[in-house]
Amino acid sequence: MMPLGFATTGEDNVIQRVGGNPEMKKHLEDMGFVTGGIVRVVAEMGGNLIVDVKDTRIAISREMAQKIMI
Repeated sequence: MMPLGFATTGEDNVIQRVGGNPEMKKHLEDMGFVTGGIVRVVAEMGGNLIVDVKDTRIAISREMAQKIMI
């Protein structure tokens, strides 16, 4: 298991765990980052990540990516 920030661009990954405080966890889950879901890093721009989750592209900060374990 490793944080999403270390994922290889273009590779599908299964979300193992979503961490963080309760507000952050709820926010990430509301965006589609749920245990068992598939996430793919599309690009990295200025330290932030663009990811594809549930057929939607979302930009997240590196800090948020560290809370998502794959």
